[in-house]
Amino acid sequence: MDVLYQDHHAWLLGWLRRRLQHADNAADLAHDTFVQLLGRPELIPTLRQPRAWLSSVAKGLMIDRQRRHKLETAYLQALASLPEPEAPSAERQLILLQTLMQIDAMLDGLPGKVRMAFLLSRLEGMSYQEIAHHLGISLSSVEKYMVKAIRHCYLARLES
Repeated sequence: MDVLYQDHHAWLLGWLRRRLQHADNAADLAHDTFVQLLGRPELIPTLRQPRAWLSSVAKGLMIDRQRRHKLETAYLQALASLPEPEAPSAERQLILLQTLMQIDAMLDGLPGKVRMAFLLSRLEGMSYQEIAHHLGISLSSVEKYMVKAIRHCYLARLES
């Protein structure tokens, strides 16, 4: 691990700096990328192209970070639109944001329409017929999407 870090950290940091606006974010992501490798030490001897692996992990982490940022921004905008008496406490806001991020992570990997059908059903309380109309798809497609989403969530919970 030490040799891998010494040989590739500077390269990864430069690679991330070219893709990100802030050097601090690049340093954080480089760190997080190597932490991923620390969690899977059995991979180290098998890495034939370490830079390809490191850049692939770093890309995934960048996408996760962007998705979390978008989710947090949308959540904060929704909170800002609430009248002050209805706004949740700071502690409740944090719990809600963490829950949203857990839901987002659980739905990661689902195709867009499957994810949307699931969210419309579970968060908006829409019926399958309403979802079909809203998404411009058949009722049968909604049913298939929901089965796929629920199975995906179930398997994600088993892995965690």
